[in-house]
Amino acid sequence: MALSERYRPSGVNNRFSFEGTSFDAYIAQSHGIIAQARSDLTEQNRISIIEGNGPFSLAPSVSETASVPRRGILLAHGLTDSPYVMRALGRFFQASGFWVKGILLPGHGTRPGDLLEVTWQEWARAIQFGVDALAQETEEVYLGGFSTGGTLSIYQALRDKRVKGLYLFSPAVGVSPLGFLANWHKLYSWAFRPGAWMNLQHDEDCFKYESFSFNAGNQVYLLTREVARLLTDRTLEIPVFIAASEDDATVRIGATLRFFERIAHPSKWMLLHGVGTAPLPPSVERTNSPDPHILSSAHTAIVIPPDDPHYGAQGHYASCGHYLGCPEKYRRCKNRQEDFLGEISRKNLRMGVIRRLTYNPCYDTLVTRLMAYTQSILRGNNVGGSAD
Repeated sequence: MALSERYRPSGVNNRFSFEGTSFDAYIAQSHGIIAQARSDLTEQNRISIIEGNGPFSLAPSVSETASVPRRGILLAHGLTDSPYVMRALGRFFQASGFWVKGILLPGHGTRPGDLLEVTWQEWARAIQFGVDALAQETEEVYLGGFSTGGTLSIYQALRDKRVKGLYLFSPAVGVSPLGFLANWHKLYSWAFRPGAWMNLQHDEDCFKYESFSFNAGNQVYLLTREVARLLTDRTLEIPVFIAASEDDATVRIGATLRFFERIAHPSKWMLLHGVGTAPLPPSVERTNSPDPHILSSAHTAIVIPPDDPHYGAQGHYASCGHYLGCPEKYRRCKNRQEDFLGEISRKNLRMGVIRRLTYNPCYDTLVTRLMAYTQSILRGNNVGGSAD
């Protein structure tokens, strides 16, 4: 059976071709590409979908003074996501005095088919463009990335001395060869399709692809392999903040902890969302929601506040694609009749009907730690063993 247009490349979003343009022009042109490639736009949702999936720029909301360097941060979303997931963090950094730019990675924001032909090098070109744009407007450049966006941020920092610090959220630091795909196959074996697609879903989320291609996962693996190669003879000697889920079913948290331990700069801090009891290394703090309805955090949850209108506690979207082959469980999940919220791990799935957590119930803690950490590094202090 032939797949619908949504699962074929649009032909306009698999390469990054904006070098030499201003960031404002890049935003406008990206909006045009999104409008051209998507087939789900209506008069009612057109503006929200285009703007939510598009890159963005935010001027600092606090007054600048001549004695304070102009600081900027580039925010990069994860695989199959869009800049929408970085908006809340963008507002935080905006309120903290940063010039903020959110990048749209090639292949994203339009249709799942656009990830069939993209390469990680095109994503890296987008990051380079964003850094160049910020460097023209600010004196200090920081990078913030979620999942694959975090890996791309590390890759850029290892090659670009202009980067003064990193903020990484559920970074995809380590995946086994094709392990990213293997993990999805274990969870979504009922939806396996031969050929280009790991799984095909309903794609009801207007700010994220639910369907997943082999190429998308393979490009993440190739990127992580290149970062690992660079780290064999280089170290990060800049401040690094990491927030991650101890129960992450998408990336290997052990690899994230090992990466954290190798960071050479004393100003590093990690906030680990989880329910574990094992001792943690210095400068790693564990936090967890007291809500018994939430079994664990999830890869998808870290950067989203509970009041987000789309992914939040009362949001429009429920992540239930793991039950497409089980109609009754899928119905219960979509109707918010689940037994628990959490990561879609094998352990949790045995507990009952699980809706994958798409917001961070500890978001206030995350913001508090981010604020203390940011104030500390901007004052030039070493965070050491405390972010307070």
